[in-house]
Order: sequence, then C-alpha cells, then structure tokens
Amino acid sequence: MSTVTSPASTTAPGRSSRRTPFWSAVGTVAAREMKVKAASRPFIITTLILIAAALAATLLAPRLGDLFAGDAMHVAVVDQTAPAVQSLGDDYAPQTFASADAARDAVRSGDADAAVVPDPASPSGTSVLAMTDAPTDLVQALSTSPNVQLLDPSAPNPGLRYLIAFGFGIAFFLAAITFGQQIAVSVIEEKQSRIVEILLAAVPARAMMAGKVLGNAAMAILQVGLVAAALLLGLQINGDVLPLDGVGVPILWFVVLFSIGFVMFAALYAAAASMVSRQEDIGSTSMPVMLLIMLPYFGVIFFNDNPDALRVMSWIPFSAPVAVPLRIFLQQGAWWEHVGSLLVLLVSTALAIWLASAIYERSILRMGKALTWRTALRG
Repeated sequence: MSTVTSPASTTAPGRSSRRTPFWSAVGTVAAREMKVKAASRPFIITTLILIAAALAATLLAPRLGDLFAGDAMHVAVVDQTAPAVQSLGDDYAPQTFASADAARDAVRSGDADAAVVPDPASPSGTSVLAMTDAPTDLVQALSTSPNVQLLDPSAPNPGLRYLIAFGFGIAFFLAAITFGQQIAVSVIEEKQSRIVEILLAAVPARAMMAGKVLGNAAMAILQVGLVAAALLLGLQINGDVLPLDGVGVPILWFVVLFSIGFVMFAALYAAAASMVSRQEDIGSTSMPVMLLIMLPYFGVIFFNDNPDALRVMSWIPFSAPVAVPLRIFLQQGAWWEHVGSLLVLLVSTALAIWLASAIYERSILRMGKALTWRTALRG
C-alpha cells in the first residue's frame, strides 16, 4: 500500500519560510547537476567519441573511396579507338599501339589489362579484348547511353535525404533517451535514500525539479551543440569533396528545436521517476515518454520522402525537432510554417513543464507502490 510521508516530519513542498527563493534554488540545483555531469567520465568520453565520429564522417568518409580505389585500368588502344577510351576519365589509362595485333599481344603479355580494337562486324564498331574475365566496367563505360535532362536539378539526392533524416532522428533519439534516463535515475536515487526529504526542507519541489531538468538539459544541449559544430567544421573544410550546400541552416534549426524539445521530455522523465520508489518500476511509468521520443525517429525514417507526412509531423511537438529541419533542407514549406511549428513547440513545452511539476510535487514524497499517470494527475 502506498504511503505518504507525514507532514509533521517533513514540511509540505512550497510552505517553508526558510526556503531559498524559487529562482535562486533553481539556479543552485541546476549548477549542481551541471557540475556533476561535467565531471562525469562517461559524459566526457561519450562527447569526445561523438565529436570524433562527426569529424570522421565529414572529413574521412568521402575520401575512403579514393584511399581504397585501385589503380587506373591500362587499356591498349589504336589510333581509331584511342579517343573513345580517353573520354572515359581517369579510371582508364589508354596505351596506344600501332595495330590491333600489337594491342592483342599487350593483353597476352600482361602489359595491358584489356584492349579496345576496331571490329567492323560489331554494331559499335569496336571489340574489347581481355584474357579471362570480361571487363564489365569498361564495357559499360563504352556503351552508348541516352542523354539525360534533369527537370529539377536542385532536388536533393534521395540517398543524402535519407542520410540527413536518419542523422537528425538518431541524434534526437539517443540524446533524449540517454539524458532522460539519467534524470530518472537521479530522481529515484534521491527518493530511495530519503535525501529528497532533506532537500525539500530548504528547496521547493518545483524548483528542485526545474533545476534538475534545466541542468541536464544544458549539458545535453552542450553535447549536441559541440557535435553540430564539428559537423559544420567538417563540411566547411571538406566542401570540395563533400558538397552539402544547404545543410548548415537545418543543423542550426535542429539545435534550437532540440533544445526546447529536450526540456519537454526531461520534465516528463522527472515526473515519471517521481511516481516510483524503485529503479525496477521506472520502465512502466517512463514507457509513454519513450514512445513519444521514438515517434520522430521512426517517422523520419519511413516518411522522409513524403511531404504531406513531414508537414503533419512538423506541427506535432514531439516530432517537430526532427521534421522541421528536414523540411528546411528539402525546401518544403514557407518560413511562417517553420516559425509556427517553433511556437507550438514552445507552448507545448511550457504546458509539459507545468504538468510535470504538478505531478512531481504530488508524488516525490510518496513511497510504496508505483503510481499511474492517471492517479498522479488526480493527486
């Protein structure tokens, strides 16, 4: 059976005249959370790994193909076929011989990987000679292809669109889950050790929750901001190899929207943790919050090529931090739509903080059986 600490033994939240002023208490708790997080070895190591991964993805990955690429194929040609092979680019190195027989002998001796010689019986007027395996790449390169005209040359590459959607989604998902769980563990540990009862004698419950949320949110935003800065730096340095014009503004929008959205989820995680007394029970109360975090991740993966779905997701507070930057990159929607999505997210975050603080204040001193969201809302 659930029990509540007696008012006689612990002062009710918000009623002590000895307490620190609200915003001063929020600042004190937030500063403590930030100090603990900044001194945490896992946080430091994780941040460094993420920054290194961001730099590697933008600086090294595009050059890996050149690093592992083989030497150019040596192709024996004659005067008639030399122009066709020369037009194929740097992947093929033509070697001109006096006759087709000489080119054939070069392939037999290993001086050339293949040969392109005149052949009146062939529809293309040429034949490709090789020793054992047909040089498929060379054959395809020599094949006549129709002219291609792009009606929308500025349209994003589908592969790049998917990569950016996945990047925004996984960044939001991992950061929200990781820091949200850490907030929940911190709340439960303070509750189990009864330290929270001592803290509430000097700090209002709402101020304690707000400080915990803002402190952890600041560190999460710092981590995401550093990774975004590393990505932008890598793109700037590597612009000649990895031209991703138009990605900088969406990344900045993502950082802003993530900062607001994370505060909303962090407050809900703190409320979920206040409803339980054991670590084992946090899964049941935090599951609705986790589902809301998973929504944007799976949404952008499945609907990154659906403008209507992205428009709807941009107006949903839980998915806006991912959908809006992706729409900006894809040049979808007017500027007022993006600003409107930002305002909806701000209002929703404020409501979520108000709701979470009410649940936290009612549930933080309650011990015993885990509460449900409905019970906590009813007080």
